[in-house]
Amino acid sequence: MFRPKVPTMPQPTGLVTPPALIEPTAVIQQHTPQTPAPAPAVAPAPVPARPTVQLTPGAVIALVGSGTAVVLVVGAVLVSMLLAVAITGASVAICALVIRSLITAEGKRR
Repeated sequence: MFRPKVPTMPQPTGLVTPPALIEPTAVIQQHTPQTPAPAPAVAPAPVPARPTVQLTPGAVIALVGSGTAVVLVVGAVLVSMLLAVAITGASVAICALVIRSLITAEGKRR
């Protein structure tokens, strides 16, 4: 009851492909005595698979402007979060001082 039972699978189900046979091949080199090697042909320059990006001055200005805007927005968000944490900490500290003074004042009256 407390021992797990591992299911057994006597035969695999689904499609089973046999392993591919790899046959070694031999490399045969032919020696041609004193045959000068042909001069290498000049290959044409390869054509790039995708066109290169050419930025116009207007596009560069737009990229710089958008990057500046992103930096300013992220900076404003981070500064506002820091300011919120600082204000919260200061208000908690002031509340703690007020409560402490109330407790000490109540103890002095008696």
